[in-house]
Amino acid sequence: MQKPALRFWQIWNMSFGFFGIQFGWGLQMGFMSSIYEKLGATPDQIPMLWLAAPLTGLIVQPIIGHMSDHTWNRLGRRRPYFLTGAILSSLALVLMPTCSALWMAAGLLWILDASINISMEPFRAFVADMLPERQRARGFAMQSFFIGAGAVLASALPFILTNYLHVRTERGGIPLPIRASFFAGAAVFFGAVLWTVLTTREYPPEDLEEFRRAKHSSRGLAVSAREIVSAIRAMPPTMRQLAIVQLCTWLGLFCMWLYFAPAVAWNIFGAPSEKSPVYDAGIEWGGICFGMYSLVCFLFSMALPGLAARLGRKGTHILCLLCGAAGLLGVALIHDKNFLLLSMAGVGIAWASILSMPYAILAGALPVARIGIYMGIFNFFIVLPEIIASLGFGWVMNHALHNNRLAAVEAGGVFMIIAALLMRRVQDRAVVAAEGFEGAAAPARG
Repeated sequence: MQKPALRFWQIWNMSFGFFGIQFGWGLQMGFMSSIYEKLGATPDQIPMLWLAAPLTGLIVQPIIGHMSDHTWNRLGRRRPYFLTGAILSSLALVLMPTCSALWMAAGLLWILDASINISMEPFRAFVADMLPERQRARGFAMQSFFIGAGAVLASALPFILTNYLHVRTERGGIPLPIRASFFAGAAVFFGAVLWTVLTTREYPPEDLEEFRRAKHSSRGLAVSAREIVSAIRAMPPTMRQLAIVQLCTWLGLFCMWLYFAPAVAWNIFGAPSEKSPVYDAGIEWGGICFGMYSLVCFLFSMALPGLAARLGRKGTHILCLLCGAAGLLGVALIHDKNFLLLSMAGVGIAWASILSMPYAILAGALPVARIGIYMGIFNFFIVLPEIIASLGFGWVMNHALHNNRLAAVEAGGVFMIIAALLMRRVQDRAVVAAEGFEGAAAPARG
């Protein structure tokens, strides 16, 4: 099927759900570690408390991808999963800030992370489903635009509630501004995803009868497992190359997400304890810093398609990863909280590319009939670094870094540099195809 080019507002509508998804995810990544510390967790315990969520994602994502490849009903192929994930995520966001014990928060994070990914991964396949090859970089860049916008508001909301709306917090427990932000996140998540569900219609399978026969034969967990194993064995070379890049990239990101806000509170603000108002102020400023990198992502995503046209998608991603590494490594040199915003600008440039360029490169290398399952498998290389960090980084924090949260952030910058170096090995099939075409045509010009 020759897919027609979509207009700007059509791409806008089909991507808008990511605004809500990232609002929820931004709250999770920006404030969960501080919630854990408020509930009594020590720095070396925090990675392990994140473990249940990625373990679930490792199992859930390829299954969701496989199921969405073989779904067609009144809502379409991917939209039923957007909506289901949005409902579950919104419920988890409402319940999260009411937790009174570590085990409750860890269990809800498990549910929240799995539910967010139920919505997120089919959205990746959605772009490949709906857009022709020449518009995919623009489609993923639009997703980065909304991801940046959602994360800006999510990260800054507790600071805004405290300093501009004068929402007061009581002593001890999870601060009221953070609780209110999670409640708002639930509404935004559900509303944004519902907008995409209601405004975008998916293309039906080209041969509906053949699709129904394939759907019937693909039923059952055992069949799903066999298809997932088969897909992993047949993984395209470009995907294998990108997988190693993703592993290092997301190890760097998780180092930042787990420890950046506490590092600001302890190392920059000099908080004497997690119960101090200085600690709360540092965590809120950490949210502002996350909002800064998300704002830069929001703005820079609009320049990504043009930059990719000049430097190539691979060259663009290498440059952006190096900007992110510089931003994280630069945190060690900063003593004024305001300069942290400049450092986070580099992370924002990297984040815009991380959310778009690998997927744009990957989409062109995948078989059309298995895009959903491969996008789910690609999530392995986001989840596996989180599992590695959860299992091993607590020991590193305790024995090698002496619970220095700032040193953990610096480790994130090192991982970003490694990812940029590994990106040089990746083969972008769209570029190869173009070069191959020119090479074939060359003799005719002689």
